[in-house]
Amino acid sequence: MPVTAARPAVTELRLSAFGPHRGTVVPLGPVTLLRGPSGSGKSTALRAYELLATLGAGAGLAEALPDAADLVPERARPDAQGRRGFRIGCTVDGPAGPVHLDLAVQVEPALRIVGERLTGQGRTLLTTALRDPGRGTVHAEWHTAGSTPVTRAPFPDDLLGTALLPLRVAGKTQGQRDVLAAAEQVVVGLRSVFPCDPRPRRMRAPVPVGAGRLRRDCRNLAEVLHRTAHECTRRHARLTALAAAACAGPVTAVGLREMADGSLVQAVLERAQRGAAPATPLSRLGDGELRSLAFGLVLLTGPGVLAMDPVAEVPQAMQTLTVLADGLDRDLDGGQTRALLTLATEICAGGHLRLVGTVGEGTALPADATVAGVGEAEAASRAEPAPGAGEAAGPPGPTTSPAGAGDPAVISVVDLVRDRT
Repeated sequence: MPVTAARPAVTELRLSAFGPHRGTVVPLGPVTLLRGPSGSGKSTALRAYELLATLGAGAGLAEALPDAADLVPERARPDAQGRRGFRIGCTVDGPAGPVHLDLAVQVEPALRIVGERLTGQGRTLLTTALRDPGRGTVHAEWHTAGSTPVTRAPFPDDLLGTALLPLRVAGKTQGQRDVLAAAEQVVVGLRSVFPCDPRPRRMRAPVPVGAGRLRRDCRNLAEVLHRTAHECTRRHARLTALAAAACAGPVTAVGLREMADGSLVQAVLERAQRGAAPATPLSRLGDGELRSLAFGLVLLTGPGVLAMDPVAEVPQAMQTLTVLADGLDRDLDGGQTRALLTLATEICAGGHLRLVGTVGEGTALPADATVAGVGEAEAASRAEPAPGAGEAAGPPGPTTSPAGAGDPAVISVVDLVRDRT
């Protein structure tokens, strides 16, 4: 089933030259798991996605890339001017059809975007290129299709040009409207993302009562449960069902206990009525139990509950939230992983939420999960010459989105391999 046309979503991630990756293409479905041994680049792939999302939200390179030097391919050799960098890209499907964004970033000697290409409907909609290294701008051209075929202007070299187009394009001609539709689709698809990495050590203590939003480390899980427990009883019942499957002992409800003065709240597991069995505070749960509950709450809520920058100018019904879960199976046993993935496939079938997570190579997965052999293609590509400054001289061309990437009934597994050369 294709991605719902009204909801932009990232359906492919391209790591042309990024960290340990060279020529890696990652298809993204409703539930996508990046699987492989330590050092295979699973977390780096999620880092590329998060980087594109941050730039799509309007952040500058310096803010988005505090670790830029670590993302240049290790074997990249500088050119005569001492330049090195990386290349990444993505495809965003939606009402405008598949739209491809490709980006070339120079890291050394100065951090800047030196090439960007936005393509869709068989035509180039935007290109940028560095013409004068002495200036802090790039030369931009975008499709107009009026009396003037293209419009040219300088763009800042530290911002994503695609995110600037809605502020620069008037939309008077059909060509301009095509450019606007493609740019807005990419920006909405990229910005609707929530990176999540629950930290059990930070989740055990009582927290102040409030109306805060769930942070990416889920330290304020009890605060958010206090806010949402009665907003949707059906959603809370599903969280209780996950707790019953993931936690030891009988569980009848995920409850809350306020401290004596009412300023602090603690989440608890209500136990079956066997005599006067006391509730179990979350502080007594294992790391895997806590991470299962935290991921479950993330999947069952939305942008209004998560600590993220929502795309306020677009109705939520027109957005697809993507959760990035690095180490999805960390500290989880097989039963907890299966219970969490079952919930994820049920939730993601609705089309309003997608999940991209990383798991270890030994993680047991459902029998109907489809496996993409990206690792083999990546290994073959590594036999090519190492990327140098030329890798950052201009963005690569787009690839076609894989068929079936939007099928909500299947967990897509992308196998990555460790570079041993």
